[in-house]
Amino acid sequence: MEKSAAEQNEELYRVTDLHVTYRRPGAKAVEAVRGVSFNLHAGETLGIVGESGSGKSTIAKTLMLLQPSSGGTILFRGKDLATFTEAERKQYRRDVQMVFQDAVGSLNPRMTIRQALEEVRSMQPVPGPNAEALLDRVGLSKAVLDQYPRELSGGQCQRASFARALAVNPKVLVADEPVSALDVSVQARILNLMRDLRRELGLAILLIAHDLSVVRNVCDRVCVMHLGLFEDVGPAESVFDNPQSDYTKNLLAAVPDVRRSLADRTKARQ
Repeated sequence: MEKSAAEQNEELYRVTDLHVTYRRPGAKAVEAVRGVSFNLHAGETLGIVGESGSGKSTIAKTLMLLQPSSGGTILFRGKDLATFTEAERKQYRRDVQMVFQDAVGSLNPRMTIRQALEEVRSMQPVPGPNAEALLDRVGLSKAVLDQYPRELSGGQCQRASFARALAVNPKVLVADEPVSALDVSVQARILNLMRDLRRELGLAILLIAHDLSVVRNVCDRVCVMHLGLFEDVGPAESVFDNPQSDYTKNLLAAVPDVRRSLADRTKARQ
């Protein structure tokens, strides 16, 4: 069913002045996220890019309720996550799904792909495509269903991870470095898959990455993160063509081929 204009433009997330601090007994508290704000609309791809340790994955964990915030607010569809009832949290976990960097490690090695998909559906029962249809949607044949993760390539495992995330009909995919462990040709195919899923299903995607070229190729808007803060925020073309902060300028200068498309870089390496 085609979505209305209002649904297509719905603001799913509004994050304001988010702070996240790690506290461990006997260790100094570390403020990983120091007051960032952003929003995410239906059908949009937002990229958060930065060096390792900048705080970008901490944002993903906080949105997934895997890490508590220490300040600020996270609104999902207009309601503060902190006020969600248990039933609302359960629905939220269906609406927001995560795809991890380590595709092989994120799949249970003792389960076939069929069992992994069925497990998700049994825990979060919703109407939707069966296991074969899910694999077809991410470009995998049904022969993969009865294979174990160790029998698949990294790219196949990542596609299976996307299929697992789609099993509960989410509204948002949080993709944390989903292509960084893959070679460049496989990266291009996974990024094309993300574009297709966004277009066909109207998904909103929050893409966490350290590769500037990856973010430039797939994101509508970009947040450049450094030491827990956003240095530049705006449309992808604007951030890459006219960066405002010295940090972003230096980051772009260090990667001279960032203006080339991923497809061009793939051809150059073949």
